[in-house]
Amino acid sequence: MPTLDICFSPDLLPLYDLRGRIAVVVDILRATSSIVTALAQGVTHLVPVETLAECRALAADNYLTAAERDGVQAEGVDLGNSPFGYLNGIVPVQGRNVAITTTNGTRAMHLSRAANEVVVGAFLNLGAVADFLRQQGRDVIVVCAGWKGHFCLEDTLFGGALAARLAPDFDVTSSDATLAALDLWEKASPDVAAYLLKSAHVRRLNRLEAHKDMEFCVRQDEYNLVPVWREGKIVKL
Repeated sequence: MPTLDICFSPDLLPLYDLRGRIAVVVDILRATSSIVTALAQGVTHLVPVETLAECRALAADNYLTAAERDGVQAEGVDLGNSPFGYLNGIVPVQGRNVAITTTNGTRAMHLSRAANEVVVGAFLNLGAVADFLRQQGRDVIVVCAGWKGHFCLEDTLFGGALAARLAPDFDVTSSDATLAALDLWEKASPDVAAYLLKSAHVRRLNRLEAHKDMEFCVRQDEYNLVPVWREGKIVKL
C-alpha cells in the first residue's frame, strides 16, 4: 500500500527522500490556488521562477507576469497572487502563458523537483488530485509551502483533507505528521474558513483587505484538473 507523508515546510525537505515519490506542493494562500484557477480559466501554462527579475524578463517573450512579495503584488507586473486576478476579466488570460513568482509557493515547487512527479494541489482541486494519486499508486509527500520556512495551518489542513480522501487506499497512519494533519482537519472541516480566522496568514491577508481570497481558496472541488510540472512549466494534465 502506498504511503502519504507530509512535510510541514520546504526547509525540512532535506530530511526526505523524494525519489520515486509524487510531491504535491500546496500553498493554499495563495499561490497554488491561483495556479489552479489560472489553468481553469484558460491559461496555457505557467512558469514558476524564483526571482522578480526572472519574472519581469519573461514579459519580453509575451508572458503575463504575476508576482507577490509579503502578500502584496510586486511593482511592474500584470497580476498579483490572488485567484481573482484570473477571474475578474481585467487582465485577459485565456490562451496566455504566465510567469509567476511568490514568497513561498514557487520556492516550494523548485525545491520539490527531485520527486518523480510534482503536482500542484489546492482545496479547489482536492478531489482531482486525490483521484490522480490513486491512479498512480505511488508514495506521496505533501510539501507545505508554509510562510518563509515556518509551519502554517492552511497548508497542513490541505494535507489532512487529502489524507482523509485517500485513507481507504493509502497508508496514512505511519507518519506522525499525517496523523497530526488528520486531527487538525477533523477539527476544522465543519467550517474551514471560520477555523482559519485564527491563523497568522489569514490575519495578514485581512490586514491587506484580502479576506475574500481566503474564503474562495478554501472551497473544495471547484475545478476538476491536475496541474503538473513538465520541463520547467506547469501544465494541466
